[in-house]
Amino acid sequence: MKLKRILLALVVALSACITFAQDFTSLDTLKFYDALRFRMINKGWDNTLTPYTRIPATIKDSVRETLWDRAKNSAGIGIRFATNSHCVAVRYNLMSNFHMAHMADTGIKGTDLYILDDEGVWRFVNCNRPYRDYNYKGEGPRKDSIQSKVYIDKLDGRWHEYMIYLPLYDGINWMEIGVEPSAEITQPRVNSPRREKKFVFYGTSILHGGCASRTGMVATSILQRDLDVECVNIGVSGEGKMDSVMARAMAAIPHVDAYILDPIPNCTKLMCDTVTYGFVNLLRTLRPEVPIFMVEGQEYSYERFSGFYSKYLPEKNEEYHKNYLKLKAENPRNLYYIDRENLYGPDCEGSVDGIHLTDLGFYYYAQKLKPYLEAILNGTPVPFQDKVNKPKQ
Repeated sequence: MKLKRILLALVVALSACITFAQDFTSLDTLKFYDALRFRMINKGWDNTLTPYTRIPATIKDSVRETLWDRAKNSAGIGIRFATNSHCVAVRYNLMSNFHMAHMADTGIKGTDLYILDDEGVWRFVNCNRPYRDYNYKGEGPRKDSIQSKVYIDKLDGRWHEYMIYLPLYDGINWMEIGVEPSAEITQPRVNSPRREKKFVFYGTSILHGGCASRTGMVATSILQRDLDVECVNIGVSGEGKMDSVMARAMAAIPHVDAYILDPIPNCTKLMCDTVTYGFVNLLRTLRPEVPIFMVEGQEYSYERFSGFYSKYLPEKNEEYHKNYLKLKAENPRNLYYIDRENLYGPDCEGSVDGIHLTDLGFYYYAQKLKPYLEAILNGTPVPFQDKVNKPKQ
């Protein structure tokens, strides 16, 4: 009788452990699904070299090698899905797994998980901390190029909507989403961001995501969550030089509500004078029905203290603005201008190196652009245009 009681107690204890205390911190306990089974968001073209790169394969021979390589970074791209799993994990294979001195690895090559709360607001859950083998000296794939992370466990088991943002300054070869084996995982059940709304952003390393601390903090993703629209990130580090091939490619993106152009940091004063008109005019000729916003170059933190930059940076904006006025005079429809005032904050504390933005800078940048883009979504007059529609003093 005593032995029976002992055995019964052991069975009850084991059942409790299995039912109530299963620990999903071990990736071995999970079932993984190819992320491509679910909705990919914030991407402009389908005809890319791989699903996780950002520009069309058809223009490979028409762009500089550096532009092509950096467009392999998955900046801004996200995966949307729904699951009733008690835990959510990720596993993916990095292209490069490199490091930069002025940007956190969590932003360069990490991934962020967001959850849609009961009020319909996207909330940050967790990121993964990418790891590197600092003793690696070989050639070929690095043995630490596969990253994995259990973002959260011990959830309530209800259905929730999720979003994972991909690496900003690295690319990925494949990605999988992990859930407990008994759980279901499906396409998102909520249309967020709205499929029918899309903004396309073109620019430089700043727009690309340098130097956000994690992937959900780049300005395009902040605006995507705030405005509930897809935001395509075509910021390419060092390569926002207003190439006509990029204007033609962007014009081919379907269902665009507005183009936002922020190229000045990668352009010389001469380029701002000679290239701007042709680039913008080509885009608006190909897509005359789509509003275009021309964004001024920001103020670098050291500009006011430098005899050279205090003139050079405003002069670039002046040339850019002159071309805006010329284009506006020829055709006032669907062309708007955003000046640099408070573009990354009122006190120049929004950058990590005087140029590239911190999370604070990206927040300010998004808040600066937000009322302009809201006007497009709401069908109301675009604000703050009286001042910019006059020559600079």
